[in-house]
Amino acid sequence: MNASPSDIQHARLVRKVRGSATSDGAGVKLTRVIGGPDLPELDPFLLLDEFGTDQAEDYIAGFPSHPHRGFETVTYMLDGRMRHKDNHGNEGLLTPGSVQWMTAGRGLVHSEMPEQESGRMRGFQLWVNLPAREKMTDPRYQEFAPASIPVAHPAPGVEVKVIAGRVGDTTGPIAQPATDPLYLDITLEPRTAWEYALPEGHNAFAYVFEGALVVGEGEDARPLEAREMGVLGGGGLLPLRAGDTGARLILVAGRPLREPIARHGPFVMNTRQELMQAFVDFQEGRF
Repeated sequence: MNASPSDIQHARLVRKVRGSATSDGAGVKLTRVIGGPDLPELDPFLLLDEFGTDQAEDYIAGFPSHPHRGFETVTYMLDGRMRHKDNHGNEGLLTPGSVQWMTAGRGLVHSEMPEQESGRMRGFQLWVNLPAREKMTDPRYQEFAPASIPVAHPAPGVEVKVIAGRVGDTTGPIAQPATDPLYLDITLEPRTAWEYALPEGHNAFAYVFEGALVVGEGEDARPLEAREMGVLGGGGLLPLRAGDTGARLILVAGRPLREPIARHGPFVMNTRQELMQAFVDFQEGRF
């Protein structure tokens, strides 16, 4: 039996977060949306940074060699080029529209350095926690050029780059069974409306980086402006409606791990003892 319109549970904005200015690496200027005092985490997501500037001094120093253990980093480049290298001999170049999903696992030391001295540098870095059983797994990369990221057009005026998850018959290239992530880059033309069924049981957020939109239906409809993140909840079907100038946003969701977190800097473990061991292993060159 099909549900009537009144039976459909629509998702809504349960909280809005505006990021705070910070810097990381060797002085790269960022906006921290998850991982700051307003929203320390959104299980399984530990951090979301947006970077976006055409001032070279804001990014040219990059992120020199630094360690990671116990989680994954997701770098999505919108503009600019970033060279990454690690102490296992891996190296690559992230170009506009490319994605790197790095599983740090038991540990590696890597660097991320801009390969341009002028022009716009824009993108996101997301940290995704790993379950206890996978924190000491072998490091690995899932890296995809723009041509390998499928684009869906599920409705008139809607374009979706499917990095992870599914839109209709279009499936993103990223696979991570532990958190079953969704990562969509959505462009809505002016005044375009679209609904998307969120994965059941996942924590989800939307971050608008161009334009503005309205999230929700009826009395639950709330605006979400550029540079605002909305934590989503309340139902599975997410209504989006772009404003007069259109909108572009990332929609991200993941299965929560519901495990204790022991976290300091670049290490994310489950206990304080494991965290202290990570520092010892790094200092003794075991990464």
